[in-house]
Amino acid sequence: MILPVIMAGGTGSRLWPLSRDLMPKQFLKLDGKQTMLQATVQRLQDVDAFPPLVICNEEHRFIAAEQLRQIQQLDHNIILEPAGRNTAPAIALAALTAVKKGTDPLLLVLAADHVIADTSAFTVAVQQAALFAADNKLVTFGIVPTAAETGYGYIKRGNATGSAYAVSQFVEKPNLVTAQSYLASGEYYWNSGMFMFKASVFLAELKQHRPDIYAACELAMAEVDPDLDFIRINKEAFIACPDDSIDYAVMEKTADAVVVPLDAGWSDVGAWSSLWEISTKDTEGNVHHGDVLSTNSKNSFVFAETGLVATVGLENIIVVQTKDAVLVAAKDKVQDVKAIVQQLKAAGRSEHRIHREVYRPWGKYDAIDNGERYQVKRITVKPGEKLSIQMHHHRAEHWIVVSGTANVTVDGKDTLLSENQSVYIPLGAVHALENPGKIPLELIEVQSGSYLGEDDIVRFSDRYGRA
Repeated sequence: MILPVIMAGGTGSRLWPLSRDLMPKQFLKLDGKQTMLQATVQRLQDVDAFPPLVICNEEHRFIAAEQLRQIQQLDHNIILEPAGRNTAPAIALAALTAVKKGTDPLLLVLAADHVIADTSAFTVAVQQAALFAADNKLVTFGIVPTAAETGYGYIKRGNATGSAYAVSQFVEKPNLVTAQSYLASGEYYWNSGMFMFKASVFLAELKQHRPDIYAACELAMAEVDPDLDFIRINKEAFIACPDDSIDYAVMEKTADAVVVPLDAGWSDVGAWSSLWEISTKDTEGNVHHGDVLSTNSKNSFVFAETGLVATVGLENIIVVQTKDAVLVAAKDKVQDVKAIVQQLKAAGRSEHRIHREVYRPWGKYDAIDNGERYQVKRITVKPGEKLSIQMHHHRAEHWIVVSGTANVTVDGKDTLLSENQSVYIPLGAVHALENPGKIPLELIEVQSGSYLGEDDIVRFSDRYGRA
């Protein structure tokens, strides 16, 4: 059987302002329907496989869990990385998890932030790869190139073996002239970062070529702490693990690598221009998401998260509007968006890290207004969920119920509030908020005080393990 391993640990900045440190692109709905993680899982519907194993960062755990829950794929199947250590250690964690259960499945390693337009072609390629992986080969999927792309690494094929080729060479990102020669030769594929192999075979190769990574990951998996839907590993052991990619650690060293060609409308959506290229366009070559009006504009991408965005006379332009930021960029310069992110970090601003709307395991909040000594949030609590029992040293709070039912605890006293009712939480009061109803609880929170940061929370008890 095949065990999909979905790598969801990236924090890329090239799709800012939608992609942020705490909400990277794999968790975004770029087409307005499914997130990229959800689409990656749903792509496996025609593959005979176990439920997927997802690997993500500790700080993304509740987002990943909620998105898997929404598509009925959450089953204690999220491995948490205490820190990013690249793909070789991450895959080792998945392989060791499988082996510890007494199984030796074929691991299908996928990135959570790729787009594949032709699911049928993808399924066929996976079935072909499974034949070679079952024969102890380490399979990589090579994307049939459509252009002389300088942003990808390449794989040079060797002798044919059925529907696959021996890997002759992995090569780094080329310059344009070299990329053009690769395309003309027909012997090169884009390196997709997708793989298939037996768990035991990968571990044996890793132990042979990078025994230091193998040992660190084995130690990290020796003390596994099941927590809700998460698999927590030994933090200190994993942080001590060397950082290396599967390409460098294993694939470039093994004698058993083969490449299966994949021609399925693949994209890693590495920039806003990439999203424009793969999206359905209007008669003027424009791509619009959200409430957009356009006049005399051509070949542009406009994303409106909230409110109306109107363009007049634009050509080859990217416009992305979120609740707290607007990006306007020339389509051929979008790779430089990362420079803006660096400026935000250098200035100590928060827009690179967090959205105005923030997701929590119990629901979400939207910081709709703030000023000197006050902040206003719209809070949504999912049915049956409860915020931690907590207190604040520097702020008081007023809660006004907009819809639903709230069970509010203040210094040990419970009060049931319904629509249009409110409650005051004094500074220093121990309090909690719960939604005992069957519909989402919506309320407005008004904070006032000398310090309003999220780190002014003392948690006494928390069902999500944050106390």
